[in-house]
Amino acid sequence: MLLTTMIVVGGVLYGGKKNYQQRFKIKQLVAWKNVTSKFPVSKNNNKTLVDITQQTNNRKKQILTRNLILTAVSLGVMIAVSPFFPPIQFLAIPIILYASIPALQKSLDKFKQGIIGADILNLITILGAILFGFYFLGLFAIFIYSIAQRAIIKIHEDSHSNLIDVFQQIPKSVWIIVDDVEIRIPFQEIKVGDILVVHAGEVIPADGIVTSGIASVDQQILTGEAIPVDKGVADEVFASTTVLTGQIFIRVEKAGEATTVAKVGQVLNNMVDFKSSKELRAERLADKTALPTLIAGGIAFPVLGTSGALAVLGSHFTNKMRMIASLSILNYLNIASKNGILIKDGRALEWLEQVDTIIFDKTGTLTEDQPTVGIIHSSTDYSENDVLRYAVAAEYKQTHPIAKAIIQEAENHNLRIPTIDETEYQIGYGLTVQVENKTVRVGSKRFMEMVNIPIPSKLQEVEQVCYQEGHSLIMVAINEQLIGAIELLPTIRPEAKAVIQQLRQLPQIKATYIISGDHEMPTRRLAKTLGIDHYFAETLPENKAKIIEQLQQKGKFICYIGDGINDAIALKQSQVSISLRGASTVATDSAQIILLDKGLQHLNMLFDIAKTYNRNMDVTLALVVTPTFVGIGGAYLLGFGFGSTVFLSLFALLSGTSSAMFPVFYEPSKKSSKKLDLTGTQITREESAPSLETNDL
Repeated sequence: MLLTTMIVVGGVLYGGKKNYQQRFKIKQLVAWKNVTSKFPVSKNNNKTLVDITQQTNNRKKQILTRNLILTAVSLGVMIAVSPFFPPIQFLAIPIILYASIPALQKSLDKFKQGIIGADILNLITILGAILFGFYFLGLFAIFIYSIAQRAIIKIHEDSHSNLIDVFQQIPKSVWIIVDDVEIRIPFQEIKVGDILVVHAGEVIPADGIVTSGIASVDQQILTGEAIPVDKGVADEVFASTTVLTGQIFIRVEKAGEATTVAKVGQVLNNMVDFKSSKELRAERLADKTALPTLIAGGIAFPVLGTSGALAVLGSHFTNKMRMIASLSILNYLNIASKNGILIKDGRALEWLEQVDTIIFDKTGTLTEDQPTVGIIHSSTDYSENDVLRYAVAAEYKQTHPIAKAIIQEAENHNLRIPTIDETEYQIGYGLTVQVENKTVRVGSKRFMEMVNIPIPSKLQEVEQVCYQEGHSLIMVAINEQLIGAIELLPTIRPEAKAVIQQLRQLPQIKATYIISGDHEMPTRRLAKTLGIDHYFAETLPENKAKIIEQLQQKGKFICYIGDGINDAIALKQSQVSISLRGASTVATDSAQIILLDKGLQHLNMLFDIAKTYNRNMDVTLALVVTPTFVGIGGAYLLGFGFGSTVFLSLFALLSGTSSAMFPVFYEPSKKSSKKLDLTGTQITREESAPSLETNDL
C-alpha cells in the first residue's frame, strides 16, 4: 500500500511540476519581457503593469476555483462512498498533489538558496498526510486554504476598484507656431526651440522663456506661492505650472526629462533605496519559526509517532499568518478610501502610531487657493464700496481665484454690479473695461505702471507692507486716477484650527511645526492663530528635507503634511508623509497617504484608523499564533493527533479572519468624527502675535 502510494505521489509530482513550469513560470517570464520592453514610455508602462497584475490575479483565481471545485467534489464523494468502498480515498492523492504544486515550487526554490521557509512545512505536512493515509484531512485543509485565498484575492480586487486615480496626466497634445500658424502636435514631439502657445486654463508643458503675450500663472505646485505670478516677455516659465488668464508664447528651453519638474523626479528616484521595502512582520515571523518547527516535528516522530509529528508540523501558522495579515491591512485600506483617505503604503498605518511630531507646509496645506478680501483702501473721493463695485465690474466674468474672492466680497456687501458699456480686456497684469462712460483698470502695481497711472505714496507704503506680510494688492483706477486698492489675504482652511486642536490632544503628539517659504511675520502670525508650537519661515524648497532630517536626528518621529512638487523631497524624508489631492504627480507619488477631499477634515480620522489598525493587528496575530502553541503543546502533553491540529488551524483561520474583518464594521470614534468648527479663521494685520520658537536648529 505504502509503495503504491509513493509511486503515485512521485509520478503526479513530476508531471505536475513540469506542467506548472510550462504553463505558469514561463508565462510570467514572457509577460515580464513584455513589460521591460515598454519601460521607456512611462504611461504605457503603468498600463502594462496593471494588465500583468490583473492577468496574474485571474490566473490565481482560476487555479483556486479549480481547487475548490475538485476538493469540494472529492470531499463529498469520500463522505458518501468511503464507508461502502474505502479505496475511493485514493481519489484524493492526485487532487492533493495537483493543489500542492505551487507550494512545491516555492519550497524547492528556497531550498536551492539554502533557505528553509514556511512553505516547506506545508509541503511536508501534505506529503505526510498522503503517505500515511490522512487523505480526508489533507483534502479538507486544502479546501479551507483555497477558500481563504480566494477571499483575499476578492478583497484585493475590491481594494483596487475603490482606490481613486488622483494622479495628474500630462497633456496629450500641445500647440506650437509653425510659419505663423498654430498647429497641434503630440506632447512627446516637443523640441528645444519650439514656440509653444499656451492659453488660459492650460498647463505649461515645458520650461521656457516668454516671447510674446502676458498672463497670470499659478506656480504654486512648483514654488509654493499662493498668489498667481504675472508673466511677460523675457520672463521664465516652468513645466507643470498653469496659465490662469491670458495667453503667452513660449520658446522651449528644456523639455521632457530636462525640465525642472523632471529633475525633482530624478532626485526622488535616487532616494528609493533609502526607503526600500521590508518584509511584512508576519512573513518574517513565519519564516523564522519554520526551522524550529521542523526540528520539533522531527523530534516528535520517534516519540509521538506519525500522527503526533504531523500534528506538530501542521500546527504552524505559516500561510494563515500571511493571509490574515494581508486581509487586515487591505480591509483598513478600503475603509480609509471610503472616507476619502488614499493609503498607498500600508506600512504608514503602523508608523502613524509612533509619530510624535507633525509638520505642516503652509501654502496649499493650511491655506486655500482662493484668497480673502481684507482691507479695502480708498481715496478721499471714493468710498470702499465704490472701489469694490468697480473692481467687481471688471472681474465679474473672470474665473481665477482673485476674481472669485472679489466677487464673493461684493456679494457679501450686496453690491449692485454696474453694467459694462464697452469691454477691452488686457488680461495678464490686469484688465481694462468701460463702465458708466469711465475707463476702469484693475490689476497689479506693474499693470498701473505700464499704463502710466501714478501711484500715491500712501498706496506705495501699503504695497510694501503687503509684500512683507505675504498679502497681495489689487489696484483700481478710473480714467487716469488711482481710486484705491483691495488687499487680499491668504485664506486659512476653515477646518484647520479645529483639526490641529484635536491633534494636539493626542497623547503621542509632542510638537507641531509650520515650514513656509513666506516671510517671518505672516508665518509667525499663522502659527499663533492655529495654535502651532514652532515655525520655520523663508525656507527654500531644498532646505525642507534638511530641517526634517535635523529634527529626526534629535529623536523626533515625523509626519509631514505637504502639497506641491517643492514638498516632494520633504515627503520622502519624513517617516510618514501625507499629501492632498491636487498636488503634483511627484508630490502624490512621494506621499504615502493622500487626503482626497483637498482638506484636512479626515486627518484626525486617519490617526484613529491607524490606532485601531495596530490594536486589531495585535489581536489578530495573537489569535493566529496561539493555536500553534496549543497544538504543539497538546501533541507533546495531551496526545493531540493530526486531526486535532487541523481543526485547531481551522479555528485559528476563522477567529483570525473574523478579527481581520473588523474594519467592515468600523466606525470612526466620536472624537475623530465629531463635527468640526468650519466657521473659518482669518488673519488680520492688527492681530498681535508673540514671538514663537523659530529656526532653532
